[in-house]
Amino acid sequence: MKSTHRRNTTAMGALFAAAALLTVGVQAGTANAQPDPSTNAAAPKGQVRNPGALPAQLTPSQRAELIAKAQSTTAATAKELGLGPQEKLLVHDVVKDQDGTTHTRYERTYEGLPVLGGDLVVNRTAADRTQSVSKASEAKLQGVSTSAPADAPATASAKALDAAKAVGSKADKADAAPRKIVWMANGVPTLAYETVVGGLQDDGTPNQLHVITDAKTGAKLHQWQGIETGVGNTHYSGQVTLGTSSSGSNFTLNDAARGGHKTYNLNHGTSGTGSLFTQSTDTWGNGANSNAATAGADAAYGAGVTWDFYKNVFGRSGIRGDGVAAYSRVHYGNAYVNAFWDDGCFCMTYGDGTNNNDPLTSLDVAGHEMSHGVTAATAGLEYSNESGGLNEATSDIMGTSVEFYANNPSDPGDYLIGEKIDINGNGTPLRYMDKPSKDGGSADAWYSGVGNLDVHYSSGPANHWFYLASEGSGAKVVGGVSYNSPTSDGLPVTAIGRDKAQLIWYKALTTKFNSTTDYAGARAGTIAAATELYGAGSAEVNGVTDAWAAVNVGARSGGGNPNPGKVFESTTRVAIPDSPGPAVTSSVAVTGITGNAPSTLKVGVKITHTYIGDLQIDLVAPNGTSYRLQNSSGDSTANLDKTYTVNASAVAANGTWKLKVQDKGAADVGTITDFKLTF
Repeated sequence: MKSTHRRNTTAMGALFAAAALLTVGVQAGTANAQPDPSTNAAAPKGQVRNPGALPAQLTPSQRAELIAKAQSTTAATAKELGLGPQEKLLVHDVVKDQDGTTHTRYERTYEGLPVLGGDLVVNRTAADRTQSVSKASEAKLQGVSTSAPADAPATASAKALDAAKAVGSKADKADAAPRKIVWMANGVPTLAYETVVGGLQDDGTPNQLHVITDAKTGAKLHQWQGIETGVGNTHYSGQVTLGTSSSGSNFTLNDAARGGHKTYNLNHGTSGTGSLFTQSTDTWGNGANSNAATAGADAAYGAGVTWDFYKNVFGRSGIRGDGVAAYSRVHYGNAYVNAFWDDGCFCMTYGDGTNNNDPLTSLDVAGHEMSHGVTAATAGLEYSNESGGLNEATSDIMGTSVEFYANNPSDPGDYLIGEKIDINGNGTPLRYMDKPSKDGGSADAWYSGVGNLDVHYSSGPANHWFYLASEGSGAKVVGGVSYNSPTSDGLPVTAIGRDKAQLIWYKALTTKFNSTTDYAGARAGTIAAATELYGAGSAEVNGVTDAWAAVNVGARSGGGNPNPGKVFESTTRVAIPDSPGPAVTSSVAVTGITGNAPSTLKVGVKITHTYIGDLQIDLVAPNGTSYRLQNSSGDSTANLDKTYTVNASAVAANGTWKLKVQDKGAADVGTITDFKLTF
């Protein structure tokens, strides 16, 4: 379905939600939010070929010791990695496997400036030998002048305010002075400023727009929204047990057994924490929305179940792994139809829905929003482009997993997002994991422009991957719900099971992904995680690989699609002049295809060139529509041999298609050697 609020350039819109609230029975100090979490534990050791690759359950003090040890050796690590003398490493997180392998996530600085997009993960054996390194950017960080024009901060602020106003903010100044940084997420390290603008977005959601501007030219390089949002409705969760605390003769919604998670009543305010839910009895709410404590109890329940899910399934003690809880705020604003995670306050916030009748305090929403916090504490997937879609998909995947884990008979687990809320008015859910496009906006499969969608829609391919990996393709009934999941290549996918799929995704998120991971990187990361857990060539690795191929990311485990389609190819060699020379084209004439081009048009490109980062590459359709395949970047790799996927379903197939290439960087020349279209 369409969300009630959509953006093109910032991350807004529909998260997901649930349905009505509940009568809640509460007992002080109770540790469990559901009957028997042990029965829901994912991936028992007997199902894993290499149990040592499972995440180790670390106490907060053990994690702190690992972080301190890693921080004490950052200079040696930087030298080992070949970083320049101006670069320093800062430890962001450490994850440890049961066999002693550690995965240390670092941020970088350059001459004391933060480097955004320079994060990396170093994987070391139990003997402290470096196994591998995963970098958000492979570009060399060198030769960047850190001096900027005197008027650069003012220019950065003005540019950021303009960007914020375009998405509804009425703020007349930035939250703070622009921060000088090195911007590396797009490849070429660039001196820049990061400016954060607050206020409110046009739907009432707090604004936290980060705008990156070039320090020398003032040009806007990038922007993303720091507030990660959703939209939905509460659902009836039945009578549950909550963790609370006693305070004198009163009780509070303070779950001391789960890191001290507190639930606050904003009472329709939009700032601060409001008041901690406090009352003389330990029974909270009555199931009616008119009772303010009902929403508080539902939010507390969702937070407790999500805490237990991460602890019992993955051995993770809280969102950051440090045993410290986030907190929840309910009754935000007036008729606010949304919910959001804010890493700044380390909290979840829930509105009361249309006419203040449907608080968004559901179990699914809590699992989704708290998982945004886990993503921020680990991979830090930037909330825009393909990484933003993977960020949202992580929350959908884990929110769905939390729902299955809870095993609540009033709301059984399923792969339908927001199935109880009826935002469409016709009984349909908000999102479908088995076929995401059924909501009218999400993508079923990857294509080269998928990162341009709102992040709640570009999440579709990863959500679809999770369903296919968990349950397989085709028509089936799971838990009383009918699904029918197609594949982009027309081939079937055999399920590996939800427990394994969620474990593989979590391991990839915490040890393989970084801030700029795209769909190709997600495929590589999950295959690597599956290989470590289940062994090379295992059914699990093949299942993960085939599920990605089924959403048009990479080839099948057996080598690809045996039905290659109709191919049109030009092998005419076309010289590419050095910059600032003009663009050149290679052409193919397409005939005999009925109707429009496919949504998964394959574009094969082979170019000889000594520095492919110089190249800007476009596909031009017969009607003149242009599809950007590659921007120029800092990629110093020689020669290009790559197949892109383009959603060209809006244009007629027959006619002359052109590959347009222009060299944007001086000192190198090259040649187009092959241009191929597969329909």
